[in-house]
This record gives sequence, C-alpha cells and structure tokens, in this order.
Amino acid sequence: MAKETKMLKNDEAKKLSKPSTKSLKANETKKLSVSKTRAKKIKHSYKVKDAENALLLKLKDGDVVIEMYPNDAPNHVARIKELVRAGFYNGLKFHRVIDGFMAQTGCPYGNGTGGTGHKLKAEFNRNPHKRGTVSMARAMNPDSGDSQFFICFADCPWLDGQYTVWGEVTSGMEFVDLIKRGEGQNGAVYDPDEIISMSVIADL
Repeated sequence: MAKETKMLKNDEAKKLSKPSTKSLKANETKKLSVSKTRAKKIKHSYKVKDAENALLLKLKDGDVVIEMYPNDAPNHVARIKELVRAGFYNGLKFHRVIDGFMAQTGCPYGNGTGGTGHKLKAEFNRNPHKRGTVSMARAMNPDSGDSQFFICFADCPWLDGQYTVWGEVTSGMEFVDLIKRGEGQNGAVYDPDEIISMSVIADL
C-alpha cells in the first residue's frame, strides 16, 4: 500500500474535525441533506446487522454499504467511525486505483502521502482479503495505519495477515467497480473520483 509519511500539524489536524464539503459540486452537495422523515426511511432501508457498525459510502454512481468488524478490529473500527462522524472523508479522492486489485482513499492531500498523524497498532485478523473487503492501508511499519483504506475489487490472498481487515462491502459493490482507474504500476489516478460522503448508518 502507498506510504503515509507526511504528518499533519496540530492546527491542520484541528481543521479535519469539520465536514469538508467545499470541494463538492452543487448537485453532489444536495445529496448530503435530506429531511428527517426521508432519512429515517433511508436508515431502515439498509438491511445491516448492526447500524452502529455499518457505514453508508456515497459515490458518484450510487450508495455503498460497508459492515464493519468491531470484534476483530475494535480500535480501527472506533477510529474510522470517529473520522466519519467528523466528516473527515467527505470529498476525499480515490488517489490509487488498480484494476483487478483495489481502490485506495483516505489521504487528505489526495496523493497517498498524508493522514491525521494518529497511528493505529495493527489488528491483523483471520478475515481474508476477498472481493469487497475493506482493509487499512499502511507503510512498511505494521503499526502505521492512519486514515487511508482500500476496497478490494477481487480476491487478494497475498495480503491476508499483513493488513488490518476492518469491514466488507455488503451492498453496492457494483458502484465500487465504477471508480475511475489509475495508470502505471502504482495506480495513480488523474482527476480521480471522490467520496461524496460517508456516514454511520445509525446516525441517518
């Protein structure tokens, strides 16, 4: 996975606690606000095991549901939810996307070099890296996961036990498949797709 080497300064990190929607187009920001009645219907329309540990990822082509593994990666799940609720992921780019492999996002700089500066101790588990798996990106140090994560397009067994698997896509994988691919061996994307928004389904 791409290295996360550039840390944010304290004043920069504070800014991350606010939802970042300024980079979204007008037609995309409209999707972020719905009435309470509509939101309640939306919440109950997602058939998830635990709404507190499930995410709604909005992409340009449709909605993606990610169910998380709080028992297998409790610290990662807690941190992801904290960042989601702070609006950290809204508008971030899928900066590294390799066809047949995975789509990576979560860098505030949009190039794979950044994070929040809050490193997580690895929680490697027995969950396999298969199509739809959501796992934490990291640098060479196993305990260097921060905010970046990736979604597997296909089975990637060589990653098993090397990266922290914290969830899986249970609905909308067809929309993940439509994320714009990158070029070259590293999968860097020109004019990449963005996360419109991420929400904890219990909060809808």
